[in-house]
Amino acid sequence: MIGVALTRMELQRLKKRLKLAKKGHKLLKEKRDILIMEFFNILEKAKNLREEAEEKINKAFKSLILSEAYHGTTFIERISNEVGKIGDINISYKNIMGVKVPSFKLEDTKRNLLERGYELYTTSLVIDDTARKFEESLRYVIKLAEIEKSLILLAEEIQKTKRRVNILEKRVIPNLELTIKFIQMKLDEMERENFMRLKRIKSMLEKKAR
Repeated sequence: MIGVALTRMELQRLKKRLKLAKKGHKLLKEKRDILIMEFFNILEKAKNLREEAEEKINKAFKSLILSEAYHGTTFIERISNEVGKIGDINISYKNIMGVKVPSFKLEDTKRNLLERGYELYTTSLVIDDTARKFEESLRYVIKLAEIEKSLILLAEEIQKTKRRVNILEKRVIPNLELTIKFIQMKLDEMERENFMRLKRIKSMLEKKAR
């Protein structure tokens, strides 16, 4: 192996590197396994939430169709432009094995009739029910966005961790083990040669002493 120092110091240094590489490999495998477990836990939540969100949205649109049938499309479009802003989305983050995943929280969407912004005397309970259902749907959509973003971030980190595990497992650790084995073999060979040389010198000195 070209460029490898055949010394005890180099051997010890490489053994320390190998020990650290194996420790890092073990920790990364544990991290990968935990991330995968979290990913599938969140994936199950996403599946259930997506079904609930779709149900809420379908109900909201059915209510909208009823409102349009009752008041007319032009009227619904006009009052929809009068509806005030629902609220801001507050974003915070939580840490899952070093991955910062978002938490979206929408300010309270449960508004009373006056807070919605449109004129009460020109509307009906059908419109109020439609507005309420869309506000409720929005909460589900935002929660679903949070979960799906978390899944994307976790999937990316799982792939990165898998690559690091594979590099350590298939390249770094085997190369270190091979280099250590080579240096150990060469040092043993040098020791045998030195032993034989010393033995010959001792034999020559003994012959001269006679």
